[in-house]
Amino acid sequence: MNQLTPFVQRLLIINVVLFALSYIFDNQLHLYHYLILHGVYAEGFAAYQIVTNIFMHADFRHLFGNMLGLYFFGPLLEHFLGFKKFLILYFVCGVGAGLLYWGINAYQVRLVREDAIAFLNSPNPDSFNQFVDKHNSHEYNNQLNLIDAYAEHPEDPELQQQTKHQVVQVVYDVTNFGLLGASGAIFGILMAFALLFPNTELMLLFLPVPIKAKYLVGVYAAIEIYSLYANRPNDNVAHFVHIAGMIFAFILIRYWKTNRNSFY
Repeated sequence: MNQLTPFVQRLLIINVVLFALSYIFDNQLHLYHYLILHGVYAEGFAAYQIVTNIFMHADFRHLFGNMLGLYFFGPLLEHFLGFKKFLILYFVCGVGAGLLYWGINAYQVRLVREDAIAFLNSPNPDSFNQFVDKHNSHEYNNQLNLIDAYAEHPEDPELQQQTKHQVVQVVYDVTNFGLLGASGAIFGILMAFALLFPNTELMLLFLPVPIKAKYLVGVYAAIEIYSLYANRPNDNVAHFVHIAGMIFAFILIRYWKTNRNSFY
């Protein structure tokens, strides 16, 4: 299963080379700026980033985790599906998941901007409290008593300035997000593997008991769904992209199975 196939090998090389270049020469090449996917309203956005972001990684741990999944599960899928279908699977899951996340972000930015403009045009404690609650921006409040203080002293110019700064910061951060990584494609590969080889037993490094692929991927999916709705403030992992990659893979594999001739 671990014998490298041509497309998997090329993907590994491209990802590792780009990571090395970005890590060593980013001050000169600015690869992160040009190749990760910026929000549609961000200054650095370019359409080609919808594809290039899946070849960029934030750090070695991010790269290693994704490439490990590609190395273990990719070759068998490429053998079974063939070069063309594996290529379709990889890019549909990777690009599709990122594009869906990007579109949702664009919608969220529009809503945040509308609410921010409404508050800045008529600042008051109630609208600030509603803004913070609606956009889950409590983490921007280093002083947890800011809402209460503003409610007690709504005419205080310093408090007004602080709340305005908080609102503007939320808008800036939501607008200027950056998405990168092959996780959507890798989670798509995991889902495809579980659908095509559900009873294949896998041995994990941290679990000395074999587990069937369908159960392993089911656990992964449950963890990602929980993490998405847990919405932890310091969690910068795009769990939605992972789930979307699995959904795209599920649709593709079901389609190919329904159209049986497509496997030949």
